[in-house]
Amino acid sequence: MSETDTETAADRATDDTPIDPKLLEILVCPLGKGPLEYDRENRELISRQAGLAFPIRDGVPIMLIDEARTLDDPAPGSGFPAA
Repeated sequence: MSETDTETAADRATDDTPIDPKLLEILVCPLGKGPLEYDRENRELISRQAGLAFPIRDGVPIMLIDEARTLDDPAPGSGFPAA
């Protein structure tokens, strides 16, 4: 079997990998423990209560406060410069 015949989960995962709905049901904001909204366009989980957006990378929510952007900052890829 050649390298081109094998495919790993990392190879298949892209930034467009959807989030499992069951996972979304149990995830909460690590700061305020409030609900999260899925922003498919920006690939983020939004905590309106905390004012934070958590990135989703390769289908995995990065629920670290240090990795989150504030909702005052433009979304990545939005075309707006950061303040």
